[in-house]
Amino acid sequence: MTAASPSERRLRRLLVVEPGRVPYREAWELQRTLHAARVEGRLTEDVLLLLEHPHVLTVGSRSGKPNPWENLRAPAEALAARGVELVEADRGGDVTWHGPGQLVGYPIMDLTPSGGDVSRYVRGLEETNLLILRALGLQARRSEGFPGVWIGDAKISAIGARIRQRVTMHGFSLNLRGPLEGFGWIVPCGLEGKEVTSIEAQLGWAPPDALIYPLARAAFGAVFDQRPVPTPLDAVLAC
Repeated sequence: MTAASPSERRLRRLLVVEPGRVPYREAWELQRTLHAARVEGRLTEDVLLLLEHPHVLTVGSRSGKPNPWENLRAPAEALAARGVELVEADRGGDVTWHGPGQLVGYPIMDLTPSGGDVSRYVRGLEETNLLILRALGLQARRSEGFPGVWIGDAKISAIGARIRQRVTMHGFSLNLRGPLEGFGWIVPCGLEGKEVTSIEAQLGWAPPDALIYPLARAAFGAVFDQRPVPTPLDAVLAC
């Protein structure tokens, strides 16, 4: 094993857990468990969950809208018949889709060292996705007033976070491959007339997980000045 350089040893560790495909509610409960442990000090290091969900539609429950599902296009009964769950989540943002072919990142991160700057944190999530895309040769951008990452006029990454007691939950999604059909069931993020795209659509080939996950770990670590350490979930829960 190669010894870590002095600069690497100075970086705080980031425990990265990659559990594969996880139902949304199960991942949400895991986030709540880790969030409580981080707030209470039982978990002393930040955690990044990188995973994929089965088909699910989620909406931010803190939007203040009388009907949070107003941007749902497909009949709820038809979606239920396909096994697509609708979940009101405790995050910001409008309706979005998660499903196969999409990378989801959930940081459980204490923002105290950075002064609890929420805007800086959101921009860091955007920068993480920009770095992943640049590493693949894609030129992406931010759009002022619209959290997330865009290629041209099409959105490729969405941001939806919650921060309580300076510890984060939820996070980002990045469209990798496949038909991404779930975006046709909604007005994505409530932005009428805006398209979505994926890395596969832009490159003409589907990036494998063996490429994307290491890029995501490295990009997040670089943005937030942490040293990613792949860690089994059981080891994190045992902290």
